[in-house]
Amino acid sequence: MHKYDVLIRPLMTEATEKMGERFNRYVFEVAREADKRQIREAVESIFNVSVTRVNTMIFRGKQRRFGRRVVQKPSWKKAIVTVASGQSIDLSV
Repeated sequence: MHKYDVLIRPLMTEATEKMGERFNRYVFEVAREADKRQIREAVESIFNVSVTRVNTMIFRGKQRRFGRRVVQKPSWKKAIVTVASGQSIDLSV
């Protein structure tokens, strides 16, 4: 899997911004097939930082109703990446 296929997008919320400021942790939506080693290598090569820890979690897709029709939303995977102290990732647009 190519490094740009591993990271789908950064998840930017108030809680993740506080995690980035306080604990050097950044949150990304990643490909379901990606493992922790691939996520580490992708973040290190794209953002030129050293990663100390990667935590992942899978979210099951929820069922949504549109009138009489029930639709299953897709499942997705989230990764919390901890960067070495003194380093940071600039995710601002």
